[in-house]
Amino acid sequence: MTAPPPPAQLSSLAISPDAPFTAEQRIWLSGYLAGARSAAAAGPVRKETGMTPVHVLYGTETGNAEYVADLLTERLTEAGVPWELHELDAVDADALAAMSRVVVVCSTYGDGEMPDNADLFRKMVTADDAPRLDATSFAVCALGDESYEDFCAAGRLLDTRLAELGATRILERRDCDVMWEDASAQWFPEIVAVLAAAPAATTAPEPAPEPEPVRRRDRPAPVPAVLAHRVRLSGPASDKEIHHHEFDLTGTGLTYAAGDSLTVVPANDPALVEAFLHHLGHDGDAPVGDRPLRELLTSVHEIVTPSRDLLDVLAERAADAGLRAALREDRAACLWDRDLLGLLHAARLRLDPEELVGLLRPLRHRAYSISSSPLLFPDRVHLTVAAVRYRCADRAVGGVCSTHLADRLAVGDSAVVSLQPNTGFRPPADDVDMIMVGPGTGVAPFRAFLQERAARGARGRNWLLFGDRRSDHDFLYRSELLGWAEDGLLTHLDLAFSRDQAEKVYVQDRMRTHGARLHAWLAGGAHLYVCGDASRMARDVDAALHEILAAHTGGEDGAAGFVADLKRGKRYLRDVY
Repeated sequence: MTAPPPPAQLSSLAISPDAPFTAEQRIWLSGYLAGARSAAAAGPVRKETGMTPVHVLYGTETGNAEYVADLLTERLTEAGVPWELHELDAVDADALAAMSRVVVVCSTYGDGEMPDNADLFRKMVTADDAPRLDATSFAVCALGDESYEDFCAAGRLLDTRLAELGATRILERRDCDVMWEDASAQWFPEIVAVLAAAPAATTAPEPAPEPEPVRRRDRPAPVPAVLAHRVRLSGPASDKEIHHHEFDLTGTGLTYAAGDSLTVVPANDPALVEAFLHHLGHDGDAPVGDRPLRELLTSVHEIVTPSRDLLDVLAERAADAGLRAALREDRAACLWDRDLLGLLHAARLRLDPEELVGLLRPLRHRAYSISSSPLLFPDRVHLTVAAVRYRCADRAVGGVCSTHLADRLAVGDSAVVSLQPNTGFRPPADDVDMIMVGPGTGVAPFRAFLQERAARGARGRNWLLFGDRRSDHDFLYRSELLGWAEDGLLTHLDLAFSRDQAEKVYVQDRMRTHGARLHAWLAGGAHLYVCGDASRMARDVDAALHEILAAHTGGEDGAAGFVADLKRGKRYLRDVY
């Protein structure tokens, strides 16, 4: 990434009134610029204050929690509060017990899952021999997605467990939804004020893990980028609809690295917007607040997935008593085959437009793993996206952003995009072996990794395990992958097409078939990467990994220790969703 402009230049940056942004996108862009100004102006960490240092600990899957932790350290610096920054998994029991002031920033991914770089910490604090923390004060900022039942589950677990171990909570846990910028920005002055008011240390500091270096990781501002190319990758008889998209970065100022993601700001399906307006009995042109309702439903609010506040209202006021009871007992089951409009129809409840808008979530950007390397495509970024389509009763419903890309964004049109760096998911050093498990669209970052290794002339061996349903229709990037296997860039290409034979075969089955090779590569220093579905594939792959290692390391305990060492050494990395 390029270095940010100096503070003098940042202070003069402004958004042109002619720029193609909605009001919400202007607010988002202004927030990014404000963060960049703050980061550029921040001075060095001031340690000589006589104050006990604050240990800022983070657990992150895609980089958001790490970014919030970075922003917090900048605020602490400005307030003259000394700090040290650590990944949660870098902290062992002795180090944690020695910390007197702790702030945890932790995300949740999937259905209540702990981030990969926080799982060892979770196991440590939930063990029977976890350390007592009676001399520790703490606060937690939790990031998550409100649409999941276990919203912010990882942060909630750590907040509860630290208190159970005797630590004193100095500020109530702050839960942040996907659009976490506003919630975390409100939390910063509160937590900094509490920490800055702490008395000076009266005892010498205890040993702690080596702190991470000071860094400035300003995120690039969202900008319009032109969709330059799109092609369907999946065959006509495939059960899936997967497209390859290319955005032109020329003139945007955006640069990226293999392993990063691109966020896209979508708009809702116009047909769904009109269906909402029909349900509400509203023409869409009359304002709700200071904006036409059609505009609010198109580009400002989520109208596919209901918010928790809206579900609470329906649980109390739905005309259908059975639905009211079901929403109180098992919301996930109620939402299984219903989107928001379907739920409103089932509830037989027509909310006033003003009340409905007040209960909707903001329309959020979506992040997609980049499937290209800047060494080959410095001015283009490639995405590999499955268009999500399903039915709710008699209506066709689509994923908000995936169908925006596939259906409503024509080649030559612009979308508002931004880079989401993922510094924890990068190809290894050129002489290190690499194992990649990426079925379906999970192959995306590994296409980038392989392009990168080819461009660099890397000497490390490369092994890809890829699969999907049928080889004749679902073999994404077939010619590239087979070409790389033929020319030796791919030392091994193991394929698992589950419906090509009577008995289903998955990537985890190929792992077991080649278990001895897998263990030998890992024992020799290889890095293992997994990308794709978090709820099933990633769990099945992890189970297969433990099973294979147990057979070669003396049982389950040996496997657990081996995997823990892989994680501590940043050699078992996942990009799952």
